[in-house]
Amino acid sequence: MSVPKIKSIVEEFVSPYLDENGYQLVDVEYVKEGSNWFLRIFADKEGGVDLDDCSRITEFVSAKLDELDPIADPYFLEVSSPGAERPLKKPEDVTKAVGKHVFVTTYEPVGGAKEFEGRLDSFDGQTIAMTIGRREISIPYDKVASARLAIVF
Repeated sequence: MSVPKIKSIVEEFVSPYLDENGYQLVDVEYVKEGSNWFLRIFADKEGGVDLDDCSRITEFVSAKLDELDPIADPYFLEVSSPGAERPLKKPEDVTKAVGKHVFVTTYEPVGGAKEFEGRLDSFDGQTIAMTIGRREISIPYDKVASARLAIVF
């Protein structure tokens, strides 16, 4: 089975479970590192997830994967928090990050650059508005390659 299909199957059964239990699905990865495959599920909730949360989610996911058996190869299952530099995968994630410090990369240059780090001022679904130092910049959302929260040192 293809990587996108496996990710889709996992997202399909894990999202409702997480929603019902006060969590949010941040991302699902199914990647090969060296000779090993890893299925990683990143979940979050208000106040963050702890080890007990990860254990509960792992038990549910493991049982469901045993039942559905969508993955033929041996793999390692990892459930964790997305961390302090959480990726902003969906438009809703970007909206929730307004007012926070973010790092954004684009597919093509915007105003001569492809990397931007600063305060996310607003997001209307089409355009990300940021303040970088004293400069304000608008980035079309369809040009965004990746976005994540950033830690300010």
